[in-house]
Amino acid sequence: MAALAAGVAFSGSGAATLNGDELATISAATRSVAGLWELAQHIDGHFLPYYLFMHVWALAGTSELWLRLPSALAIGAAAGLLVALGRRLHSTRAGVTAAALLAALPSVSYYGAFARPYAFAAAAAVLSFWALHRAQERPDSRRWAAYGATVALVCCTHLFAVLVLPAHLLLVRRETMARMLAALAAGCVPALVLGLIGYGERHAISWIPQRGPDVLLLFPKMAAGATEAGILLIAAALAGAALLATSRENRAAAPPAYAQAGPPRWAGALLGWLVLPPLLLLAVSHLVMPVYVDRYLFVTAPALALLAALAAARAGRGRVPVAVCCALVAASVAAGAYRHVELREENGRYESFPWAVARIQARPGDAIVYGQSQIRAGFDYYGPAYYGLDGYGTVPWPDDVLRLGREPAPTGFGYRERVAVAGALRGRERVWMVWRGAKSAGDRLDRVKAVEDAGYELENSWHSPDLPGLTVALYTRKGG
Repeated sequence: MAALAAGVAFSGSGAATLNGDELATISAATRSVAGLWELAQHIDGHFLPYYLFMHVWALAGTSELWLRLPSALAIGAAAGLLVALGRRLHSTRAGVTAAALLAALPSVSYYGAFARPYAFAAAAAVLSFWALHRAQERPDSRRWAAYGATVALVCCTHLFAVLVLPAHLLLVRRETMARMLAALAAGCVPALVLGLIGYGERHAISWIPQRGPDVLLLFPKMAAGATEAGILLIAAALAGAALLATSRENRAAAPPAYAQAGPPRWAGALLGWLVLPPLLLLAVSHLVMPVYVDRYLFVTAPALALLAALAAARAGRGRVPVAVCCALVAASVAAGAYRHVELREENGRYESFPWAVARIQARPGDAIVYGQSQIRAGFDYYGPAYYGLDGYGTVPWPDDVLRLGREPAPTGFGYRERVAVAGALRGRERVWMVWRGAKSAGDRLDRVKAVEDAGYELENSWHSPDLPGLTVALYTRKGG
């Protein structure tokens, strides 16, 4: 099941091109350790553990497939651990169904082929619940230490992955309370450190808009990756929580190697794993600052799959549960199939730099100006060399007239640029502009205004199919 889930995730790695977030991973991972430390002191400090891992990984290359492979492997680990956890809570049938449902989620096709830490966070969350079950099953010091280590791993994968940890508190038992809380507290130390760093760098996420409670209506689509599959599995998950809560099974009735530690307690914990992160993230957004972003909540996807699998595995007697499990997996695959296809298209990550490169039909002497300097990284990665162009052959490439130096700024992902736009464009008749977002977003960009003030007017513009996407625009000199 681990190989199946990893294979599904990795199968989407070669078609969809890298987006801006993944290019930020390349930018961070290809710096020296000292450069990474300097970057972390200004932006993305809470991603430092992931960036350090990718720094080592990127020593072997920065191709799309290689950069996304760790996320696919993390999805495989999550699926394998779901089998083990589902077997502990009910049966091998439940665990295998949970892993199959996870692999069927379109969100897995996205985050499992995405060079960012969200798949790691999901795998770490499953590992922490599995380790907690083991520790409660046989509460010795080594198992509690291992549990604390898995909590620390959750905290190191992504700052907001810690929102699954309050669900652990629903599993506190009187006889193991002291050791569990001690292990949980020790494991949360990295979250405290990274949280303080992240708060100090909160300017980096100032772009996140404030969201109202209505955003929770989109949660099924976010967790599953497709609205239809999300609604189906949310309904099954609620049924699974109800069936687990009313279970009369006890330790004596459980398989010897996987003794159950109170099914009703686990019903609340798994449901908390599913619903607490979006609720808590929305609460933080209103109490501290806006932080509600869908991708921060992929950590709930394994809980959705496991609860739905428990519902199917407990449906009736004899061969009925097997048939129900198979039907649920088949229905999930059918409900999300169209999204799996869309996510494997070139624009599957909603920012197709190759599309933008191909759209630019330059003439000798043309210039190019970027609305946001950091998107230059996409053109460095997919630019003329990607199409076999060298900028001096039969197909010219516009001059990057504002660029100062080849490397990004040491304190961020942008690039040092000339301030005097009009001076840099002197003598140019045509200017190509590229910015992230819709065509209308250019009206709010200082760089677009600077080009217009330098005496240029819009001749034509194009936008990639999905938002945020990229806009390519051609400006020509007025009266030219």
